[in-house]
Amino acid sequence: MRRIQVAVVGAGTAGAAAGTLLARAGHEVTVFERVEEPGPIGAGITIQPTGQAALARLGLLAEVAARGAELDRLVCRRRDGRAIVDLRYAEIDPGLRGLGTHRGNLFLTLHAALRTSGAVVRCGVDIAGSEVDAHGRWLASAGGERLGPFDLVVAADGSVCELHGAARWVRSSPYPWGALWLVADDPGFAADRCIYQIVDGAHTMLGFLPTGLSPGRDVPVVSLFWSIRADRVDAWRAAGLPAWRDRVLALEPRAEPILDGVRDLDGILFAKYRDVAMYPWHADRIVFLGDAAHAMSPQLGQGANLALIDAVALADAIDGCESVGDALAAYTRARRRHLAYYQFATRALTPYFQSDSRLRAWVRDRFFPASRWLGPLRCRMTRTMIGVDRGIVRRPMSLEGLPRVPWPALADVRRGAA
Repeated sequence: MRRIQVAVVGAGTAGAAAGTLLARAGHEVTVFERVEEPGPIGAGITIQPTGQAALARLGLLAEVAARGAELDRLVCRRRDGRAIVDLRYAEIDPGLRGLGTHRGNLFLTLHAALRTSGAVVRCGVDIAGSEVDAHGRWLASAGGERLGPFDLVVAADGSVCELHGAARWVRSSPYPWGALWLVADDPGFAADRCIYQIVDGAHTMLGFLPTGLSPGRDVPVVSLFWSIRADRVDAWRAAGLPAWRDRVLALEPRAEPILDGVRDLDGILFAKYRDVAMYPWHADRIVFLGDAAHAMSPQLGQGANLALIDAVALADAIDGCESVGDALAAYTRARRRHLAYYQFATRALTPYFQSDSRLRAWVRDRFFPASRWLGPLRCRMTRTMIGVDRGIVRRPMSLEGLPRVPWPALADVRRGAA
């Protein structure tokens, strides 16, 4: 496609990745970010093999992996120690691994690439709306500035997207459940090389994710997550730290060194989630990526991975088509099956781990362990974790392009850091 003018709204994972790829391809890219000075915040995330492939395409996998923690499996146990789920990457391919990393490290890496890509980055610009005319699509800032016209606007400003009004159809609603989280120096969870969860009914879930090295500190950290209904957070704070500490240690005594470093509840943050349903993911000269297009519960840990894949798919569609309209239609076709499956799977699975339903907890505790001895079911669940499934009866994505351990050029990056 000829050189086009692109506005990217939001400099998070999807926006930074898309802006980088499009600028490198020679397009005139301007990225608008509402935060004056965006920085490395957040907790741990899992970069699955599909997300790793997108980072490799960006030339950033080795840099992210150098500060990450290798993951061999996902384990979920009941309070009594009985395994509910035990999924191993090697079940699908011996070379595949998950990568636990701090969201801040991914942010720093993506933003460094964005700022050297040729894109213009404007921070402190809050985009409040858009309109389209014969000249292109225009953006309006909250401060009254009219920006454009652009041949294409990439909406990547998160689940509460200010540009949803331009979509043909969209539904956005909050989840009743969320998660408390903190990041602490790792007392040894990384040695297990796994995402570790403990459940007690469907109303209580405690999770630990080895998160690699902390941004700005070469210290291994772990992310702790605690499932909670949004309308119970105030009561949780009122009950105080000792009561919560006792509940956590009753589920996992190894968390004691983490909790010893917590002086009060102010440092424990609450993450809200939204469910965003949209189809198609484009309209006239605008396309939606990441959480702006398909925010979902983090139960399957796919948010950052889907955002990275979105960015690569959009870049490929623009590169392979002659017009913006054709490219956006091609993008929606390319993402349809993959996104539909993960939204379906997330909505179906989440109530079994985040709800007040005793029945769902009973069903989960009795039927999910069947995956341990039913090979096809276990493979299906593992492929879903890896990120390659596209439907119940459809073939999964090919494994051929997924990076294997050792990740590309990782040894060179680590030698350079030493």
